[in-house]
Amino acid sequence: MVEFASRGRRARAVDNVNLAVGPGEIVALVGESGCGKTTLARTLLGLERPTSGQVSYDGTPLNYTGRRLRAFRRQVQLVLQDPMGSLNPRQTVYEAVAEGPRIHGLADEEAVVASALSRAGLRPPERFFLRYPHELSGGQRQRVVIAGALALSPKVLIADEPVASLDASVRGEILSLLLRLRDELGLAALVVTHDLGLAWNIADRVAVMYLGRIVESGPTEQVLTNPQHPYTQALLSVLPESPERIVLTGEPPDPTRIPTGCRFHPRCQLVAAGKATDACTTTTLPVLPPTTSSQVACHLAPVTTGPPAPSAI
Repeated sequence: MVEFASRGRRARAVDNVNLAVGPGEIVALVGESGCGKTTLARTLLGLERPTSGQVSYDGTPLNYTGRRLRAFRRQVQLVLQDPMGSLNPRQTVYEAVAEGPRIHGLADEEAVVASALSRAGLRPPERFFLRYPHELSGGQRQRVVIAGALALSPKVLIADEPVASLDASVRGEILSLLLRLRDELGLAALVVTHDLGLAWNIADRVAVMYLGRIVESGPTEQVLTNPQHPYTQALLSVLPESPERIVLTGEPPDPTRIPTGCRFHPRCQLVAAGKATDACTTTTLPVLPPTTSSQVACHLAPVTTGPPAPSAI
């Protein structure tokens, strides 16, 4: 759980989330803006401390002391959505990619930078060493950001909207790159996105987040072709091929005043249609466990569980 002070109250940005990402697995975390996706990603990176609960890597709880935290961040790297905001305009590509290896004292700096750029698809790497961000295309800048993460040979990538700022023609190239890195290096990845099309193309599993909590998760094909939670159904209804558009009323509730019962019930289309039960407004749903099978937290759908997910993070 992650809470922040807000106008004299406590806002639950992340509320009892169980999420595991296995080795070599890509998990997409989807939901509206403001649902807690980025806060969860920052917490997994050690940039935010959970108010309660813990983050574990390879079965070991995260230690927030300087040396331990630095070792952890070498294994778990962040890729941000805006490459121009991520890169220092006064640094060359070489300096940007070399920053991590210098902080961690890696040997053979030039070879490490060249290898990272090559793996990110910038070849020959020496051609890019002395270029500045403004001299690159959007796709090339995002590859430099990915190369900066790869320079430390991480085991996990956390990508926050990794293609949101890119042209449609470049998005597929970056997604293909992430898939190739997973296959070649065995990288695990958590991809934070509001784009269900991206989740369909890249993820092995999908976790749907609403108001700080996972409300549905499971294998990508099962969740996106047969969604059980009304919120997931509404998110999918905006896709062009959807036969019916579901328009949610209102905005997500204030996280300092989470509704009783199901937190989605004030906006739920099933409640609006008169299909609700008393439990929808009065009974709190159980927290979904970290499992690889399909599961949903909804009083109007079965709550299922399965075997625990193998966890890298």
